[in-house]
Amino acid sequence: MTTDAFLQCLHRFIARRGRCRTIYSDNGRNFIGARSGLRELGLLLDSRAHHDRIIDTLAQERIAWHLIPPSAPHFGGLWERGVRSVKTHLKKVVGEQRLTYEELYTILTQVEACLNSRPLHPISTDPNDLNPLTPGHFLIGDALMALPQPDLTNVTETRLNRYQLVQKTIQHFWKRWQREYLHGLQQRHKWRTDSPDLIRIGAMVLLREDNLPPLQWRLGRIIDLHPGPDGVTRVVSVRTAHGTLKRPVKKICVLPDAEDANHSPT
Repeated sequence: MTTDAFLQCLHRFIARRGRCRTIYSDNGRNFIGARSGLRELGLLLDSRAHHDRIIDTLAQERIAWHLIPPSAPHFGGLWERGVRSVKTHLKKVVGEQRLTYEELYTILTQVEACLNSRPLHPISTDPNDLNPLTPGHFLIGDALMALPQPDLTNVTETRLNRYQLVQKTIQHFWKRWQREYLHGLQQRHKWRTDSPDLIRIGAMVLLREDNLPPLQWRLGRIIDLHPGPDGVTRVVSVRTAHGTLKRPVKKICVLPDAEDANHSPT
């Protein structure tokens, strides 16, 4: 919790991910009102010397840093919601476990991989292409992968060694976070009341399925619509890498594409 520690963290980030042009983050002054253990941190963040040294370092690296207003996490929008989701699930799955530094670092790294594996957008408009764009493509140029592991979610912890305990924690986190992410993806489409019907032939979709291993997503393309007597489509046929499936609309999540962006409200 010092200026040196912060700058070392910044240099580690640049060494791993490369130099960025812009950084968006919370406002450090949120800690100023903290008491007891965070009092010294609040004084540090309010220190002029601290700010001057950070600004000089950022100027040398040609990085622009944008801070959201204090006590206004809604200015962070989607990233703040993602941070809250991760913290909530992480606290639940870790619970009262006493983890070593290596174990906690492994869990956090695999949690990072889970988040960076999420499909964002179809890579192409080819109806035969089932590959989505993910945050991993911006980091390593390809989708992130995970080593295959046996399902340990229902195994009693007393029967597990420390390595298996870490993997069970990751698997529990993945199940909780993936379920919430898919639910949020469905809800997000409801905000766009001016957009046309999203359920259309050729659209790339995520299938909501339980018991998928970490970093695995079931993707497909809609190839047929099955409207009911009232003309409303509630069932679709989806072509996946493992064949054609028929699924209700509530079990799929449509990924936004270029056509959706053109119809999105301003």
